[in-house]
Amino acid sequence: MAKKPAKKMLRIKLVKSGIGYTVRTKRTLDALGFKRLQDQVEHEDTPVIRGMLDKVSHLVEIESTLEEK
Repeated sequence: MAKKPAKKMLRIKLVKSGIGYTVRTKRTLDALGFKRLQDQVEHEDTPVIRGMLDKVSHLVEIESTLEEK
């Protein structure tokens, strides 16, 4: 049986608050799963997530990882 390829995952950390930014920016942070400053979340690397990160790139740090299945 062949191994499944490893999924590319993104580890995202909120390093700057959304206070003072538009409601749209705050909702994007909520949709990514952030609750408070310094939170870290992991998402699969998809075009949808990349687009969201593009909009809040000034507030987050992004690190790539591989997840073995």
